[in-house]
Amino acid sequence: MSLAYYQLPNGRVASIEDDCTFPPLAYALTEPNGLIAIGGDLSLNRLLSAYQHGIFPWFNEGEPIMWWSPNPRMVLFPDELKISSSLKKTLKNNPFEIRFNTAFRAVIAACSNTPRGHQAGTWITEDIINGYCALHEAGYAVSAECWQDNILVGGCYGVKVGNMFYGESMFHHVTDASKVAFVHLVNYLKNQGAGLIDCQMKTAHLASFGAREIARDEFMSILNKLVKS
Repeated sequence: MSLAYYQLPNGRVASIEDDCTFPPLAYALTEPNGLIAIGGDLSLNRLLSAYQHGIFPWFNEGEPIMWWSPNPRMVLFPDELKISSSLKKTLKNNPFEIRFNTAFRAVIAACSNTPRGHQAGTWITEDIINGYCALHEAGYAVSAECWQDNILVGGCYGVKVGNMFYGESMFHHVTDASKVAFVHLVNYLKNQGAGLIDCQMKTAHLASFGAREIARDEFMSILNKLVKS
């Protein structure tokens, strides 16, 4: 399937061969923020190519695949992780069993199915689930999981390429379960040498953990070093 992309400044759409190549990030539209390509597929090679170049897919069910590279970019440097007093108490009480990579498909499926008050429907379609499960099977996608009485009650997942990590989504069925999973994931990634966690777009929730915006040029400079390490 061919991939169409936008060229600035005139907004002309051009097509490229199906070789998983993306256009230069300078071609990304500023509004909507960072849209750079439409179409293609969610094959392992295309997803890896996207993440290696600071691009990620996001689209609603029934829409064509849309590829994005926002500017600025919301990121978390692992050493800048902030934990609130209330979350520290939860972590101290240790209410969950923490596991990594034992139920990746269940985590991403729960992220898709868990109702969210601020949105109708989900962008995590069956094709997204299958594509990221393929990344997981190939050793690139990671899940952090909170369990109670052998029931999965919260978690988060993302993609790790080299020492660069891209956070994707999280869910909880028990209070603080997704937050606890995220804190453990950050520490897990830090111990593995990850230098940056991509959070994509700015939210107050991510900012509460210490995430902040940086310019795309700075993001790409860091990314280009980390994906090769």
